[in-house]
Amino acid sequence: MYRFLLSRQWVILTLLALVLIPVMIELGFWQFHRHQHRVAQNALIEDNLRARPMPVTELTSPGHTVPRADYWRRVTATGTFDTAHEVVVRRRTSADERIGVLVLTPLNLRGGATVLVNRGWIPAAADQMAFPEVPPAPRGEVTVTGRLKADETTGASGIKDLKGLPPRQVMLINSEQQTEVLGRPVLGGYLEQTAPVPSGDTPELIPEPDHDSIGPHMAYAVQWWLFAAGVPVGWVVLVRREKRDRAAAAAESPARPEPAAA
Repeated sequence: MYRFLLSRQWVILTLLALVLIPVMIELGFWQFHRHQHRVAQNALIEDNLRARPMPVTELTSPGHTVPRADYWRRVTATGTFDTAHEVVVRRRTSADERIGVLVLTPLNLRGGATVLVNRGWIPAAADQMAFPEVPPAPRGEVTVTGRLKADETTGASGIKDLKGLPPRQVMLINSEQQTEVLGRPVLGGYLEQTAPVPSGDTPELIPEPDHDSIGPHMAYAVQWWLFAAGVPVGWVVLVRREKRDRAAAAAESPARPEPAAA
């Protein structure tokens, strides 16, 4: 009755179904884990943004790698901006997706160390080889509040660290690189400025990260699991249809004549 399942066509179809089921289940769990990661990250961002600001020197130090638990932590830093060593970070987008640069200015702290401050976004110069016109940083001692971020690397960001760039232009915000340039201790990571608000709203301060959206990952996970459940159901439907079609074909075919007696 079901001998047709041993045919080459049905053996291949059955093996394909057996392969698809675990693959789809695994893809569902992959999307589910991405959903869990997004939910956990949103909770971390919200908690760190709501936390009381701390002096940046309590969370990082020269050579320190900022852990994920401290990402977006609100921090303060008091010192004097070193505009002579200010650089711009190329190929960055604004909140409305315009291409430009970030203004990265060292802030010399009272204790002698330095922290890098991302003062915000500005348009790039018309000539990419030229240094853009950067709004001046506040003079004298200033207290900056911002979000603590980890050093950018090519591996983590996917941004290629190009060499041979024009003077005072970089691709990544990296404290180790700036330590070599400045010749003095630079705190690990950097500060993404949120206050004081610059005059004329330029540079444009970086908006706080999205921590409300959870994305479509859970919906994708459910879809993959439904697909996995649908494979055996579809296989059974096809088997029953094949059996019915073969039975109908056998019933319609004329009976073979019996051989004549000798």
